[in-house]
Amino acid sequence: MPPARSARAPRRAPVTRPKATRPSVLPGGARGIRWDRVSRVALLVVLLGMLFLYIGPARSYWSTVQEAKHRRADVARLKHENAKLRARRDALRNPAALEREARRLGMVRPGERSYVVKHLPKGP
Repeated sequence: MPPARSARAPRRAPVTRPKATRPSVLPGGARGIRWDRVSRVALLVVLLGMLFLYIGPARSYWSTVQEAKHRRADVARLKHENAKLRARRDALRNPAALEREARRLGMVRPGERSYVVKHLPKGP
């Protein structure tokens, strides 16, 4: 029979054993899989894949922006040309301007004779 413990005897701390750890080197010198590195590489591959998927739409967006810029320049040029043509149309509605343009093109009124004067001295 074990000896009886006295009521005032100090209690001993329980004995703890160190937890067993897996060796970093497997038998035969082979190393285990480093899952932290594998996950980093997998994350990098996923991020590069996502970046690759954004390249096409980004290029399309950029070309659309450039095309819109060229179209706006064309519209501005055409508006300017339209304004000039409207001003010319308004000027040609005047009968005197219409006659002046017709004579510049070599036209004559019915019943008039046209004369061509050649070998005139050039002006200063």
